[in-house]
Amino acid sequence: MKKIIIEESLQKVLSYVEYRTLLKKSLLTKTKQEIENDVFLGYTLLNDKRMDRLDKTLKLSEETINSIQNLTSSFSFLVISEGWCGDSAQVLPILNKIATSSSNIDLKIVFRDENEGLMNQFLTNGSKSIPKVIIVDANNKVINSWGPRPSIATKMVLDYKEKHGVIDAEFKKDLQLWYNKDKGHNTENDILKLLKAS
Repeated sequence: MKKIIIEESLQKVLSYVEYRTLLKKSLLTKTKQEIENDVFLGYTLLNDKRMDRLDKTLKLSEETINSIQNLTSSFSFLVISEGWCGDSAQVLPILNKIATSSSNIDLKIVFRDENEGLMNQFLTNGSKSIPKVIIVDANNKVINSWGPRPSIATKMVLDYKEKHGVIDAEFKKDLQLWYNKDKGHNTENDILKLLKAS
């Protein structure tokens, strides 16, 4: 069942460039007031700017470059995402850097709300948390999955929830500050570990 859902989802994927272009076009069709009045559009606009900045500034480590260039198997990163998701905006640019640095990795993106069957196969503690990265081999077999956040950020979320009960605006701000300081290194290391274990 899972393989069938993966194969169906792979028919509806976007490349990173197509995903970014689609988000930018969706924002261009909206007025400033529409964006200000719709919280999801506001997040999408903010995330578009984040991804622009990250695309220009992120750099992979030598270890990652060497490891991914020496891969002997081919993989797809099938990522479940949405433009309004702040974690996706921080994670997708680093996944794109990894994928574009190896001829054996292909980054493919689908929208969560258009792929409920796929999302339901990869829930995080029962929730539809994104981004979710599904590592698939050349035969469309799921090798592993990862997400919605890098390991350090995941611990930060769990610790905060344990202490405060919920994630609030203050924590979300702190999390984005952490992402800015981390510069994608934790995501890069997590993904590299999964690839080495595959």
